[in-house]
Amino acid sequence: MTETSNSSTRRRRGRRAAAPLWFLFPALAIFGAIVLVPSVIGASYSFTDATSGFGGAFIGLENYQEIFSDPSTLGPLWQTLVMAFGVMVLQNVLGLAIAVALNSRIKSRNFLRVLFFMPFVISPLVAGYLWKYLLAPDGAVNQFLKAIGLGSLAQPWLGQPDLALGSLIIAVVWQFTGSSMVIYLAGLQGVPAEVLEAASLDGAGGWRRFWNIVRPFLYPAIMVNFTLSLISGLRLYDQIVAMTGGGPGGSTDSISTVIYRYAFEFGQFGYGSALALILTVLIIVLSSLQYTGLRKQARA
Repeated sequence: MTETSNSSTRRRRGRRAAAPLWFLFPALAIFGAIVLVPSVIGASYSFTDATSGFGGAFIGLENYQEIFSDPSTLGPLWQTLVMAFGVMVLQNVLGLAIAVALNSRIKSRNFLRVLFFMPFVISPLVAGYLWKYLLAPDGAVNQFLKAIGLGSLAQPWLGQPDLALGSLIIAVVWQFTGSSMVIYLAGLQGVPAEVLEAASLDGAGGWRRFWNIVRPFLYPAIMVNFTLSLISGLRLYDQIVAMTGGGPGGSTDSISTVIYRYAFEFGQFGYGSALALILTVLIIVLSSLQYTGLRKQARA
């Protein structure tokens, strides 16, 4: 009798444990239909010579061989990495610095938090056109430099290959630093105030308190911010289209702009799909390596 009762109890528990899985099915089905199936179909086109998104003969790895032997695609690949890591480093350094400054008890901290976060809610395309106006030869930046007697520093910021890429990175960092700031602020507010006070009484300076006490509490925020900023940097498209269109001379082209150009302007859908798959793999590999490295540091 006891064994029968235990058996029925285990069955009921098993049914209760399995029941939540049924609630996942609608979400998984929608995700599969909207994301997974189109992704698999798009990846399959990368092994064909499709020119319109339909059909195309199977050509194996020819698209990939052409990509890695074509300077016109290797250049944007390198520029994508430069933009991604430049945005990641600057955005996190500035976001953390602003968060630390605004985590104090200054009276205007709430206003300043909103002020720094405001660019994040602007459309990336609108932000790009705004910076295109500011950095134009007769734009606000050059006019300001001339007004304060520094006219020699005025430059065609978006018209020179050696300046356009840096200008683009600055525009992206300006827009997204506020989002990093908010995440860092959430992490800073989780640091126990009594621990900081005890360290201060023991004679620890500001840098030692930050490095030995605050930093370990910030590792979750650091991992989230670094991962998100790296992924968004690798996927840059809107700001490039608005500010430079990939110019001058392709100096600000990214993989995303080249994908659009080949797939939708030149009609080489198979080639564009191969580039898109390379970008996907690059995002997965780099973000995974970064996350793993930061996680190991957090555990050390």
